[in-house]
Parts: sequence; structure tokens; C-alpha cells
Amino acid sequence: MPESWVVVAVSLVYLSTCLVLGILPGRKASGTAEGYVAGDRTLGLMLMYFITGATIFSAFAFLGAPGWAYSKGAAAFYILGYGALGFTPFYFLGVRAARVGREYGFVTQAEMVAERFGLRPIAGLMALISVVAFVPYLALQMKGSGYILSSATRGAIPEWAGAALVYTVVMIYVLRSGVLGVGWTNTFQGIFMMILAWGLGLYLPYRLYGGVGPMFEQIAEQKPEMLLAPGLTSSGQPWHWGEYSSAIVVSIVGFSVWPHLFMKAFTARDVATIRRTVVLYPTFQIFLVPLFLIGFAGIFFQPGPERADQILPHMLMNMEIPALLVGLFCAGALAASMSSGDAMAHAAASIAVRDGLVRAGDRRFDPEQERRLIRATVVLIMLLSYGVAVLYQGSLVQLLLSAYGAVVQFAPAVIAALYWRRATGKAVLIGMLAGAAVTVYFILFPGHRFFPIHAGLYGLLANGVLVVALSLSGSAPGPAGDQRFLNVARGDV
Repeated sequence: MPESWVVVAVSLVYLSTCLVLGILPGRKASGTAEGYVAGDRTLGLMLMYFITGATIFSAFAFLGAPGWAYSKGAAAFYILGYGALGFTPFYFLGVRAARVGREYGFVTQAEMVAERFGLRPIAGLMALISVVAFVPYLALQMKGSGYILSSATRGAIPEWAGAALVYTVVMIYVLRSGVLGVGWTNTFQGIFMMILAWGLGLYLPYRLYGGVGPMFEQIAEQKPEMLLAPGLTSSGQPWHWGEYSSAIVVSIVGFSVWPHLFMKAFTARDVATIRRTVVLYPTFQIFLVPLFLIGFAGIFFQPGPERADQILPHMLMNMEIPALLVGLFCAGALAASMSSGDAMAHAAASIAVRDGLVRAGDRRFDPEQERRLIRATVVLIMLLSYGVAVLYQGSLVQLLLSAYGAVVQFAPAVIAALYWRRATGKAVLIGMLAGAAVTVYFILFPGHRFFPIHAGLYGLLANGVLVVALSLSGSAPGPAGDQRFLNVARGDV
């Protein structure tokens, strides 16, 4: 059997396992939109842990993280920094959101904020920003899966075909089972990719240098700049501390308000499950350590890859490694891609329908109609993302950072909705619009920044200032209904 077909066979076994694990849980969910989107609010600690952890560590983790360690050295540690701290705000926001979700029947972030302020356009704007951010993020996962299969089979499977194959499987189980299918496949994928990451992270330094210690000794002797924080830029120049720190801040603030993660507050079995998930979540960062080791192992590897994001598959395909091991790497990397892609596709479609049509558009559907509409939107969003994946040629990490800049604009709205009675819907809406506009401007024109910090942080500052200033300029706090909402959020009702 040719080596490429060994890789294909291992990958097909993995994809078949995911398909079965994704389809079976759908039998337990009710036939309502709440069952499809929120899993009837039954997810326990194990599913919550893996659905949040595996969702974040995506194709970006298996390709982008080693790529940054390989090309930018210590700059890659920003990923570890925000990953360890990023879920901390959810300990407070998630608990309050879970309480109001059960009381008012919310299953998405935007409908919660829109209900709190009694302003439908808020839901529409949040839905628009969410989908705009999700499409390139989902495309990143598709692009990663296509590249993985193409590289591992030495081009026998083209990138476009590999992405289509993997995400056809994802689409089937997301359509069939909704969030429960996502949860169970994420659990399997999370365990699988942890094992593969540590296996490769220890094997490659040993094979190339004789161990992790000797590897870093050689780097410190010949390229010490790779080990100095905050690392290097893509041009090989020192990365500015302002950009490094602001990338961490934007990622931490944006982490908990990513819609596909925030929605998990509405799926948890109870408040205690959310708190335990947040406390345990930093342990998932252990998965990142071997991926950095892989990137550092590639610094002296010759010949080098065409792009930094390709360093891991490039090394594997240019070393004498058994085809079975390459196939297992391929499956592990696909697990990273799929564990994020399925949650994003499910969340993007749920948001587009629940927030864009039902809440903002004031459309009414019976539960079965709504469920069918969400499923149709899953297909539409995945097709759109596939088109972006085929056309996009840039850096995976830079694409992710741009998406964070857009989503972080939800933070002032969510905090105001759950904590501040004086906040007004008009202030939240204007702040979000301004923040998104400022972020897009500085992404398109980075040379116009006053200081070298992340574009999303400029948008977040403009957003927060406007929310506070416009809310305080009002004549009175919100109606009595706002106070009841906040009482429920605090657990007083």
C-alpha cells in the first residue's frame, strides 16, 4: 500500500469515528430549537470542559502556534498568556448569563443583551458582527484541514478536496445533533489531540537534537534572539512590547465573549458546572507546550518550509517517519480543526437565525421551523466559509487576531447588560458601532495608529468610553424590568 494511502486510511477511520460520535447524541435532544442550540441545558462538567477547551484550540493551534514559535520565537508565548487567563471573566459573566438564560429562555448572547435593553437592533448588529467574524475563523479551520491532508498525502488529495471531505463530516453531525454532537465529538477530539501533541512535541526534539534540553541549548547559542521576549515580527524585527501586551489584553477580553463560547453558559447543567469549568480550564493550556516545542525544533531544520505555518507537516514529510505516525498526526491535526469548526458553524447559524431573524427581525417560527431554518443556515455559512478558505493565502494567526478585534467589541455590551442598571440600549448600540468601525479602520490602515497596539484595543477603548458617557448623560436609570433582570443575574430572584 503506498504511504499516502496509509495516511488516508488512518484519516478515514478517524473521520468515521467522529461521524458516529457526532450523530448518536442527537437522539437524546428534544426536537426544539432549545434542544438543538442549548442541548436542553444538560451539559455536565466533562462535556463543558472539552467543548470549551477543544473549541479554542483549533487548526491554528497545530499549525499557527508551531509556526509562530518557529519564525518568531518567544512571541508565540502570547498564546499561552491569554489562554491561561482568557476564561477568567467567564467565572463572573457566565454565571450571571446562565441565571438569566434559564429565567428568560435565552440561548444566545445577543438575545440576552437585546432583551436587557429592549432594543432589537442590538441583536441584529451583534448577529452581523458575529457572522462576519465567524466566517473567516471557520475558513481558517477548513483551510487548515485541507492543507493537512494535502501535505500528509504529498498532494494526492488537493487542499480544496481535503477541506470539503472533512467539513462534509462536520456538517452531517452538526445538522443531526446540534450542540450535543459538538460536545461529544469535542471530548473525543480533545483527548486525541492532547495525546498526539505531546507525542510529537517530545519525539521531534529528541529525533533532531537528542532531547528538549539540547535543543534549547543550541538555540540559545546560535539564535538567542528567538528566546527573548516579546519575540520577533514576521519581518524578523523585535516585536514591540505594546503590540505583544495589547494582543494578550484583546485576546483575554474577547475570549469569554466569543459567541460560540459564551453560548455555553446557556447549555450548562447548573452554575456550579460553569465555575468548575472555568477553574479547570487553564489546565488545557498544557496542550500548547508541546506545540511550541515542535516549532522551536524546526528552527534549524533544512530545507525550511515555504510558510511558517507549514513547519510541522513540512518536518514530518521530510523525515524518515513511518506512514502510520504521519497518519496519526494528520488525524490529530484534523481533530484540532474540527473541534473548533463544528462549534463555530453551529453557533454562527444559531445566531443568524435567533438573533438576526427572530429577535432583530421580529419573525416568528414554531420550534420545528426554527430548527430547520438553523440547519439550512449551517449549510449556507459552511459553503461561504469554504469559499473564503479556498481563496485566502495569509497567516493563520494574523487572521485569528483580526477576528478577535471584532468580537472584543461585545464586552462592554455584555458587562453593561449584566451589571449596570444605568446603562442604556442607545449607548450600547452606538458604542458597539463605533468600536467596530475604529477596529476595522486600524486593521486596514495600521500605519495610522497613535501607538503600536492592537487595532481591537483602540476600538474597545472607543466603545467603552461611549457606553459610559452616553449612559451617564441620560436623565434616569432604566425601567423596573431592568432591575428584575439584574436581580435574576445576581441570583436574588
